[in-house]
Amino acid sequence: MDKMAKTPSGLDRSGTEPGAERMRVVAHHAVERHGDETPAADENDVAVVLRGSGLRPTRQRLSLGALLFDGEDRHVTAEWLHERARNVGVAVSLATVYNTLHQFVGAGLLREVAVEGSKSYFDTNTSDHHHFFLEGEGRLIDIDSPSIEVTGLPEVPDGHEVTHIDVVVRLRPASSTR
Repeated sequence: MDKMAKTPSGLDRSGTEPGAERMRVVAHHAVERHGDETPAADENDVAVVLRGSGLRPTRQRLSLGALLFDGEDRHVTAEWLHERARNVGVAVSLATVYNTLHQFVGAGLLREVAVEGSKSYFDTNTSDHHHFFLEGEGRLIDIDSPSIEVTGLPEVPDGHEVTHIDVVVRLRPASSTR
């Protein structure tokens, strides 16, 4: 696979981390081969992406990667992925799910969005975008609008660079009494 031109933050010119773009290609090819009813990416394709991202394709990484990268952008929690894995017969501990998700983040295959203290969501869409958080449902939704501007950032300390900025707009149902 050709090396993509990267910006100083490690993103390719489209704003997507290279590992995530490779995973999108894998999911697209899986759908082409198997049709729209493909429940998961092919583990052989996931193995290629993992190796290309510097990760060894262990059984757990292959199984969890196949469940995560099926061509749909989504926001998942470790608990959700653990339950989904158990439902399809993948025997994996919750600790292993957390470790694997963090390894995928480190490899650029996922983006972590911290919302509620210790609760994190893992986003399969690693492009530069922001989120609405539905407080009553505990759910993230991508903000499609590029109209959010963040200004007045502090000076970055020497030896560091900004990788991305997360804007999370918290929502709740509007009150019926005003």
